[in-house]
Formats: sequence, C-alpha cells, structure tokens
Amino acid sequence: MAITASMVAELRAKTDAPMMECKKALTEADGDMAKAEELLRVKLGTKAGKAASRVTAEGVVAASINASAGALIEVNCETDFVTKNDSFLALANAAAKLVAEQNPADIEALGALAYSQDGFGPTLEDVRKGLIGKIGENMSFRRFKRYSGAKLAAYLHGTRIGVIVEFDGDETAAKDVAMHVAAMKPVALTSNDVPAELIERERSVATAKAAESGKPADIAAKMIEGSVQKYLKEVSLFNQPFVKNDKQTVEQMLKAANTTVKSFTLFVVGEGIEKKVDDFAAEVAAQVAAAKGA
Repeated sequence: MAITASMVAELRAKTDAPMMECKKALTEADGDMAKAEELLRVKLGTKAGKAASRVTAEGVVAASINASAGALIEVNCETDFVTKNDSFLALANAAAKLVAEQNPADIEALGALAYSQDGFGPTLEDVRKGLIGKIGENMSFRRFKRYSGAKLAAYLHGTRIGVIVEFDGDETAAKDVAMHVAAMKPVALTSNDVPAELIERERSVATAKAAESGKPADIAAKMIEGSVQKYLKEVSLFNQPFVKNDKQTVEQMLKAANTTVKSFTLFVVGEGIEKKVDDFAAEVAAQVAAAKGA
C-alpha cells in the first residue's frame, strides 16, 4: 500500500513521533494506522500513546441532574466556532434535560421528544434540522448516558469533557471524584473492571518491548506482567493517586469521607471520531468549476 504524506501527517499528529519514524511504522504496518501507532508505542514508549488525548471532532458535552435522574450527552458539530453559539449550546442543554426527564430509549427517540426553540419545533429533531439551516453547519446528537434512582454528581471541564458519578455518601467527595475522572481519565472503577481488550493491547505492547530488550524468557515474562499490573493501577479509578492530594488514592479519600462511588461515565468530545481532512485547494477548484458551469 502506498504511504501518502497525509497518512504520515495524521500519524505524527496522533503520536508526536518524528516524521521518518511515522513513515517507517506505516510502511511496516502496510498502511494500517492503528497497527502503526502500536509499533510506535513499542519503539518510543508511551509518548506515542497521545492519540487518546488528541481528540478531533468538535462539539460539546452537557449535563442535567434533577431530583430523580441525571444525564450526560455529547452533541457534535463541524467547527469550534459553532460550539460557542448560544443556540447550539441551548440545544445541547435542552437535550441533556430531556434525556434526564423523559428517558428516551435511543438517539432517534430523543429526537422525537417535544421541544421548540428559535422558532423551530415541535420536536427536538425539528429544532436540530432548523438550526442546521440557520447556522449552516451540520450538528448531531452522538451519545448519552442516563442514571436514575441514585445520588448523582456531575462535573463539566469547559464544554469538551463531562463526567457523571453515581454515589452514596458525601456530595463534595463525589464532586471531587467527578473532577478527578475528568483530569485523570480512568477507564474503570477497579483493576478487575478494566476491559479485556485494553489489557490485551497493553500486554502485546509489553511483550514486544520485552522481546526487543533481549532479556531471558523468565525475566521478560516478569517485565510483561509488571507492565500490565502498572497499567491496571494507572487506569483504574480507585487505584489512582487522588488529584487533590496524591499522598492518598481515590479509594482512600472516599473511605475517609465515608462515601461509595458505584459507577461513573466520562465523555470527551470527539473521542473515537475520525475527522475528515478537507483538501482545501481541491475544494476551491471544485467551487470555481461549479461557478463557471452555472
């Protein structure tokens, strides 16, 4: 497969690795972006794992909590400019409130709920379509998470990161945990809850690193297990050093506050979305050609 400059640039943007290293990794991976990223992680260490923090799509995360339920929602748009538009923000906040109050089954059911704004309606979907026409940019409801029948705390870091925490006990401690989750981005409550595919990915990177070290098999096996255990501690909420006091873990802080966290949801805008890279010159040429033909 031909390795293009744009592929190299995309991998470089994801990993911050040197241009030539990116090209080599892509060549070795036969153009497979995910595989090339993994190869770079083996070669350059975790520095190449920055992909997760380099989120591409635009949009906002909104939260709503009432007496009996709460919700977190991600609403996407095309450019950062629109994320500051009052009408777009009103739409996102209204959608979060509707999820909490009405408990829609999915995005389609959410869109069918009654809502009017900016002269558009009578449903949320009609308002979305109306705003697309008014603002001139596509926007979509991507995902939501609803909780009910539990104590809830939410934290929004700007409009790009949102967290909801389900808890028993002290609300201040729960809000601190929500803020911690936004900062440290754990993937699970405990080591036992970390998804198997994430552990396997970490194990394969550790195995490749151990093989490169040339150490004897028994030492290599210990290195691999050590790396996996370190990873599990780093990504499980209760094991992480508490962001406000790194002398204690989150679990220790909660115990001291007599508080239990049952679950959490973390949304980061655009996580996992591939952003379309427009060829600006080609776009201008197409517009000129269309104008000539008109």
